[in-house]
Amino acid sequence: MTDARTIVVGPGAATILPTSNASIYVSMARWELQQRQRRGHIGNLGSCNRGTRAADLYRRAFFVDWRVGDEIKYDLLPLTQFVIEMNGPEPKMVSTATYLLALDLAVHRPIRVVPFFDAGPWGGQWMRKQFDLPDGPPNYAWCFDCVPEENSLLLGFGDRRFEIPALDLVRLRPEMLLGPTIMSRFGAEFPIRFDMLDTMGGGNLSLQVHPQHDYARDAFNLRYTQDESYYMLDAGDDAVVYLGLTDTADPAVFAETFAAGQNGGPAPDVDAFVNRIPARKHDHFLIPAGTVHSSGSNAMVLEISATPYIFTFKLWDWERLGLDGRPRPIHLKHGLANIDWSRREDFTRDELVNQITTVAEGPDWTRERTGLHRLEFIETERIWFASAVDLDTQRNLNVLNLVAGTAAVIESPTGSFAPYEVHYAETFIVPAEIGAYRLRSLDGDGGRCAVMRAYVRTDDEITDNTKQ
Repeated sequence: MTDARTIVVGPGAATILPTSNASIYVSMARWELQQRQRRGHIGNLGSCNRGTRAADLYRRAFFVDWRVGDEIKYDLLPLTQFVIEMNGPEPKMVSTATYLLALDLAVHRPIRVVPFFDAGPWGGQWMRKQFDLPDGPPNYAWCFDCVPEENSLLLGFGDRRFEIPALDLVRLRPEMLLGPTIMSRFGAEFPIRFDMLDTMGGGNLSLQVHPQHDYARDAFNLRYTQDESYYMLDAGDDAVVYLGLTDTADPAVFAETFAAGQNGGPAPDVDAFVNRIPARKHDHFLIPAGTVHSSGSNAMVLEISATPYIFTFKLWDWERLGLDGRPRPIHLKHGLANIDWSRREDFTRDELVNQITTVAEGPDWTRERTGLHRLEFIETERIWFASAVDLDTQRNLNVLNLVAGTAAVIESPTGSFAPYEVHYAETFIVPAEIGAYRLRSLDGDGGRCAVMRAYVRTDDEITDNTKQ
């Protein structure tokens, strides 16, 4: 008589069979899940809704399915015996012990998540050329270059690559990745977001505003909101940023005008309500929550922001349709409730545009503070270096992007990790656990490089809006 075996497969398997001889977790990157949704291959968790509009599938997955699944996953995964990666046509499997050891190694060296690029109604052509992207999409609007909630991470096992959700590292090794400042304030959550917005040869971003702190908490149960900034990686001669309100902008007229435009009436004269500011390469525009903003066409924006999932209220979208031929959602009621009407021309000029001060300098390097605003919990620095500059995480997560120069290498002064090379416009993460590290230019002949570095301010640096 042969031994009977019972195999349970699918979501909820560990609930149906909580005790087993062996359990295997099957993992898939979120970008892969999105592509399968768009192809009509999968629906939402527990639903027979394949073929539903992709945007609706994604919205539910982002706010419901993935968040619920994560709470189960990170309790369950360390108890399994094996992990299978299912992103491509060929499944790959490692033991869970090996998988967790790889995470231990990852937080002791610089890392870069796997970026993904997507088209949009306002998208441009700069990233296609810079990153040698395929010609298929009509444009590339977004690059998600450091958004661990959605990006993946490649682990190397010999000559094989094993792709995992980057969130696995955040949730399973948070103390070493994030450090005590972030852990005490946010828990196991990656609060810094770097992405890129390409309007070079494209159109304006939507005119938008992010929820103020109290509104985010009361309406959406968020502990913090989406403060952000625009750093200009590149800009055409006619590039502009819309930021803050004009002195003549009247709240009642604003509401009436934009509501009429949304309902088929005349298009609003945006310049009558919002400041239109010329934008040049390496300018930095600060956008605390409640500030009306948009990037104009012919700009390449590195967006540095907080990461409270997606909460952007569109006020106006320039009378255009999405790539699916349908109107894009406008959130005028929420948006109007969150505009800070005190952020007028003087405030914008004096507090939000190029607030750059030198904080330290050496023979061939300079560290400049560039923001964010005092209302925001993220600090940013621009660091120029012709040969090398020494930095330290101070046990606090660092996120950086090489904004000038062709290439640079991140080194350990003590040899604790192997040198790691990055290239222009690439974002990379230096885990809190690393401590001291060195950036060295690879441009040669004294060619200057620059990085934008972001980290969460400590309590003695700022009383931020997460403490209110």
